[in-house]
Amino acid sequence: MQIELIIFLGMILTFTISCFKLKLPVSIAMVLSAIVGALIGGEGIPIRHLIEGGFGYLNTILVIATAMIFMKVIQELGTLDALSALILKKFHSNKILLLVFLMFISMFPGMITGSSTAAVLTAGSIVAPILMLIGIPIVETATIIAIGGILGMIAPPVNVPAMIIGGGIDMPFVGFTIPLLMLTIPIAIFTVLFLGLKFTKNLDYEKIKGQLKTEDIEKLGIKVYIPIILSVVLMVLGKIIPTVFNLGMPLIFIISALSALFCGKKINFIKVSKVAVKEALPVLGILVGVGMFIQIMTLTGVRGYVVVSSLSLPPALMYLAMAITIPLFGAVSSYGASSVLGVPFLMALLSHNQIITASAISLIAGLGDLMPPTALAGIFAAQVVGLKDYSEILKKSIIPALVMIVYAIVMIIFSGKLAGIIY
Repeated sequence: MQIELIIFLGMILTFTISCFKLKLPVSIAMVLSAIVGALIGGEGIPIRHLIEGGFGYLNTILVIATAMIFMKVIQELGTLDALSALILKKFHSNKILLLVFLMFISMFPGMITGSSTAAVLTAGSIVAPILMLIGIPIVETATIIAIGGILGMIAPPVNVPAMIIGGGIDMPFVGFTIPLLMLTIPIAIFTVLFLGLKFTKNLDYEKIKGQLKTEDIEKLGIKVYIPIILSVVLMVLGKIIPTVFNLGMPLIFIISALSALFCGKKINFIKVSKVAVKEALPVLGILVGVGMFIQIMTLTGVRGYVVVSSLSLPPALMYLAMAITIPLFGAVSSYGASSVLGVPFLMALLSHNQIITASAISLIAGLGDLMPPTALAGIFAAQVVGLKDYSEILKKSIIPALVMIVYAIVMIIFSGKLAGIIY
């Protein structure tokens, strides 16, 4: 047995025992597995490499932290409540558009934080009561916000799994917007209509409008939307004139969050920021652990071994391996699956367009947030709606998940032709 395989198995075994037997946080389990890998590989405890790996995703960590502050601030301001009430008022007569827009709201926090958990806990907790008000059962509602959170995590402008995969081959996070929209928007529309449309036939807006939270929009008016409008404008300016106006995502989120202080509602910015960062810490810790894990894999030659093993698979088996192993490993962490397996599969598919392929692999990796035992998106969605048994959400997610995997693989197969159209 090759030493690289022994090291890799030792790292995976350490992670599994630490996470599932000892019940340690995923981030700590990642760090321990990295240290064990270095010890087995004869490198001792390489402090320099561990620190270097820990800072590997510093930019992504800053994006998530500032985005969480932004999300908490606009939640405090009442922006998401106002959006949900407005959409229900405008589109209650058109069930399809109503469901699609509610799905987009559930995706929104994930789009700007790169975290499905953030999406489920913020927009999901606002959208879920509305979905149930219009007649959608509790299990279907939980499934919609769980998958909405995952799709939001994969959708642009912030896609952490794609950033991790791209970082593995030194590919900048540029040109991903259109492929990611092509991957996520059709799946989002299919999922919400497949799970929810049949239950909305008897929707009576007059009976439910009194239960909507409209106080903030009535008091603040258009000012309740200023932070979102400002963030979109700053992002667009960065795309249109990047040489003149390029603030970077963390600064954009902070500026947009601060604008909420001038919208007419008193907000304790420091207190809200502390709560936001505290909620983001588990995700930020995972990224530090993933960085160390990948650094030690590279140092000991395990990463090269995994890449070579992936390259040796015939194409049909490679797609099957991607469809099975990436979501299963994602049960540990979708970020971990992106780095440990996503990067080797991307390198094995160098003949395809790299941006579209990385985008599609990140979509498959996102499904890890539905996989037990961690199942972050599913478990938090169950908590939001008050559902005791998460397994019901997993059952309802099977068809949308299969559609996501098949669609992602089709995108990879035809990535060359799609790239000719997109770029």
